[in-house]
Amino acid sequence: MHKILKRGTVFFTIAAMLIIPLGSEALAQTYMEQKQPDAGAMVADFFLLRPLGLVTLITGFTVFVLSAPFSALGGNINTAWDKMAVDPAKFTFARPLGVF
Repeated sequence: MHKILKRGTVFFTIAAMLIIPLGSEALAQTYMEQKQPDAGAMVADFFLLRPLGLVTLITGFTVFVLSAPFSALGGNINTAWDKMAVDPAKFTFARPLGVF
């Protein structure tokens, strides 16, 4: 019984070592292919997501200002600034229209 289990484990390990690199290459290829956004995505982005991003930016900046003393005491003011103000600003203003 031990011999069968050992052979099965070796076979599974070899099969995994051969199959996993092929799968990761396929995932990387689909990740690298960027599709052009269609008109519907651009319209939805312009009328829904950009205003929502602007509201998120204003809310995040307000929360950052209110929590800045606590962030400074905790030593993570740069992280708080990045997450509450910079990321929403990039989402709202720096990305191409229709790309989420």
